[in-house]
Order: sequence, then C-alpha cells, then structure tokens
Amino acid sequence: MYIYNVTLKVDTEIADEWLQWMRKVHIPDVLATGYFAGHRLSRLLDDGELDGITFVVQYNAADIDQFLTYQRLSAPALQKEHSEKFGNKVVAFRTVMELLDEA
Repeated sequence: MYIYNVTLKVDTEIADEWLQWMRKVHIPDVLATGYFAGHRLSRLLDDGELDGITFVVQYNAADIDQFLTYQRLSAPALQKEHSEKFGNKVVAFRTVMELLDEA
C-alpha cells in the first residue's frame, strides 16, 4: 500500500472554515476520483500554533500506479481549487510513502 501524505499549515483565522471545507468538499472529491481506498485526517498536537495549525491528510492507494494516475489526471485541478479558495493562508507539503510493515 502507498500513502499520499499531505501536511498543511493553516492560518489560525481560517482553520475552522478550512477544516469544514476539507471534510465536506475536498476529501470527498479526492476519494471520488477512485484512486484511493480511504483517508485519515489528523491535527498535530503541541504545535505551538503561533503561525497556524498543522494538519495531515493521508490517502491510501493500493499501488503506486493509482497514485501516479491521480497525480497526473486529478491532482492539478483539485490543488488549484484549494489554492484559489485559501491562497497563502494554507501551505501544503506533499510526500508519498510506501507502507512496509503494519501490525
């Protein structure tokens, strides 16, 4: 399994609005592409929150080809929508991880 990990620093002033939009719009839109089997949404604890709140969204892909197809066909439009809505109030850092062991 592969995990598409998106870490986001969200301006404190818009955090509630952003979180609601992610839950109701963005995450369902990402899952509706059919490339991911599920997701996790987390908030970093003890982050200090001086310059924002850090959230992590992880999407599970069965294989790397599913992720690469998502990245090529669906991600640009979804990321553009996110950027147009929240601008520089949210900074995202994206990584992909291969799950090696799970207990």
